[in-house]
Amino acid sequence: MTTPKTNGYCCELSVGEVAERSGVAVSTIHFYEAKGLIKGWRNPGNQRRYARDVLRRVAVIKIAQRTGIPLASIHEALTTLPEGRTPTATDWRKLSARWKAELDDRITRLTQLRDELSSCIGCGCLSIKDCPLRNPADELSAQGPGPRLLHPD
Repeated sequence: MTTPKTNGYCCELSVGEVAERSGVAVSTIHFYEAKGLIKGWRNPGNQRRYARDVLRRVAVIKIAQRTGIPLASIHEALTTLPEGRTPTATDWRKLSARWKAELDDRITRLTQLRDELSSCIGCGCLSIKDCPLRNPADELSAQGPGPRLLHPD
């Protein structure tokens, strides 16, 4: 890969610079790259380098993670962005719209958990026939004996 340039000035960053400017550990940058969330290249001295747009991508990843979006969903969304340019506000609106339904579902489940938590005795739902959190109305009994999950995710 060739070294990206903007207005004639080199804009590549080392992994340490990306980590420092984005506020994440170097190991996190390597992890994101290994998962295909960001891309870098090696310079002639065999050192990792990143384009400046990786800073915005890391910010998008961190915000999405903070809201509870799984890395697989983040990866899928980031693949829709054009390579070689900083994600824009329009890009962010498109990405966040993709995650809205997922977040709404999570909010619904967390609200239910909060509202029904007082009826839970913390037994792991293995000895109660009717648990409003894990087995409302004993719905799982039709699937056979043993523990079952309503939300396998």
